Amino acid sequence: MRIRAIVAAVSGALALSALAVPAAQADEVHGDTTISNVVVNGGKPVVVSATAKKTVTVTFTVKDGSGVKSAMAVLWHGSDFDSADSGAVANSSDGYASCSAVNSTTSTCKATYDFEQGYNAVNSVAGTWKVWTIASGKDSDYVQKDNTKTFQLQRLSKLTVNAAPEPVKKGKTVTVTGKLSRANWDTEKYAGYTGQSVKLQFRKKSSSTYTTLKTIRTDSSGNLKTTTTATVDGYFRYSFAGTSTTPAVSAAGDYVDVQ
Repeated sequence: MRIRAIVAAVSGALALSALAVPAAQADEVHGDTTISNVVVNGGKPVVVSATAKKTVTVTFTVKDGSGVKSAMAVLWHGSDFDSADSGAVANSSDGYASCSAVNSTTSTCKATYDFEQGYNAVNSVAGTWKVWTIASGKDSDYVQKDNTKTFQLQRLSKLTVNAAPEPVKKGKTVTVTGKLSRANWDTEKYAGYTGQSVKLQFRKKSSSTYTTLKTIRTDSSGNLKTTTTATVDGYFRYSFAGTSTTPAVSAAGDYVDVQ
C-alpha cells in the first residue's frame, strides 16, 4: 500500500516549508499573513474509481501587507498531521502552489494533487481528509495551520437494476434485482457494498418523478432482491443515498411494460 512512502512525502513537504519560513508548530501566525477561501476539487467530494488515478485541484487566497512570497498546501488523513497515515503533496517540482498576484497584497494560489489506488488511496483512508497550509509574506511574516479545510475522499459506487418479467400482466408480481458495489482501492477492483439501505423506486411512463416503494438492504455480496406488484407501465430503479466514504448513486431505470 506504500502508506509509509506518502507519509514520508508529506513530512518532506513540511521540511520544504522550513526553507521559506522559520520552523513552525501547529497553527502559528506571525504578522499579518492570512490564508482563506480554500477550495478542494471545486467544493465537491473527491471520488476515486478502482483503477484510474484521480487528479484534483486545490485553490486558496493568501494575503500579506508586504506581498505574498510563497504558499503550500498538503492534503492529509489521520488524527493529527504528525501521525498522518496518508497524504498528497502538490504535483509541482518543489511541492509549492503556484501563486498569481491579484494586487500588491493578495495572491490566488493553485496546485494539483494525485490520488492513486494502493498508494495514497487505500480503503482504510476513505472518509474525511484535511488540508495543511503554510504561506509567507515578503517581510518574513507567515501563517501555518494544520487544518484549514476538510473534504471527503470517497470510493466510487455503482448500482444496477433489473425488473422481470418484461412484459408483465397487471396485478402480477415483478421481481427487482440489482447490486451495489464500490471501488476497492486495495485490490483495484469493485466489490459488493454489504448491509446498506437502498430504496426501490418507480416512476410512471408519463412522469419524470420517481416515488419510493420500499427500502431494503444489500446482502453479504452487495446484492439486492425484492418484489412488487405491477400496476402501470413505468421504470424501476434502485437508489443509494451514500455514506461518508461512498457517494450516492442511482441505477438507470429499467422499463417494464404492463399489459
